[in-house]
Amino acid sequence: MLQPPSLSRPGPSRRFCVAPMMDWTDRHYRYFARLISRHTLLYTEMVTTGAVLHGDRARFLGYHPAEQPLALQLGGSDASELAQCARLAEQAGYAEVNLNVGCPSDRVQNNLIGACLMGHPELVADGVKAMLDACSIPVTVKHRIGINGRDSYEQLVDFVGRVHEAGCETFIVHARIAILEGLSPKENREIPPLRYDVVHQLKRDFPQLEIILNGGLTDLDAMQQHLPKLDGLMVGREAYHNPYLLADVDHRFYGDQTPVRSRIEVLQALRPYIASHIEAGGSMHHVTRHILGLFQGLPGARHFRRQLSTEVHRTEQPLALYDQLLEDMAARLAVRDCSL
Repeated sequence: MLQPPSLSRPGPSRRFCVAPMMDWTDRHYRYFARLISRHTLLYTEMVTTGAVLHGDRARFLGYHPAEQPLALQLGGSDASELAQCARLAEQAGYAEVNLNVGCPSDRVQNNLIGACLMGHPELVADGVKAMLDACSIPVTVKHRIGINGRDSYEQLVDFVGRVHEAGCETFIVHARIAILEGLSPKENREIPPLRYDVVHQLKRDFPQLEIILNGGLTDLDAMQQHLPKLDGLMVGREAYHNPYLLADVDHRFYGDQTPVRSRIEVLQALRPYIASHIEAGGSMHHVTRHILGLFQGLPGARHFRRQLSTEVHRTEQPLALYDQLLEDMAARLAVRDCSL
């Protein structure tokens, strides 16, 4: 198994990661994902520096210990604020702090957050240096291969080179440019073409850096073909909509031979967490909305999704519904297995 370059702040393994995704990779999804994969590096949703410094800190920095290894993704461009947040991230026990230089949303652009920062490499470098000076955990950057108006390979090299000079050793590269005007964030994940070759070239030109590939990754076999040329992979939407994809990650990417939980065992292991959340005043839907794709492609998948997305709002006994659904799905899978 090829190993990434030796880093001064190695932190967690980034061989396989789940991307930070707004409204998706919250603490409930991350707890669920950890029940499937022990080694996958998980990321929080992007949290702005303002939210951390002036908002509900327990909400924005809180997590369950079982989610580790876990990285915090920050959105911001003020070096002093980024430094304060990096220090708080370390104190909270995060394994890594990551700077978002990839989000193309108009809302974040107006605050100099996200992909627009690719046009301001000096700001990114200043922020990275301030964070590194403020904490001892790894500081990483997630970015695009360019933005409209600054999308040449030479400009990408300039960006990475300047940020590396500030001390960053790990770059998570979404292999698309971002179009900052005229495309929605969703369209920016689909319309600009994927350029994996650009990311491969970046690794050849910066062999001393840890380069992680992101963008359009859906098939584990295809993903493994990138690893001889790169140091790791970051998967986004596929890991959310088809979460049991993570069941093969520990064996394939980390050499861990520990038996994985079946889908039914995952549901059983998740139940105490759901019960605790309900007891604390939460709704079961806060958790179960993240697990709708668990049986993707299997008998009963539609029934499973419908029960958890519709019936859960109509019942006064959500845990009873969950228990019945678990029993139903176990029976459906048993019938399938007998017929194979």
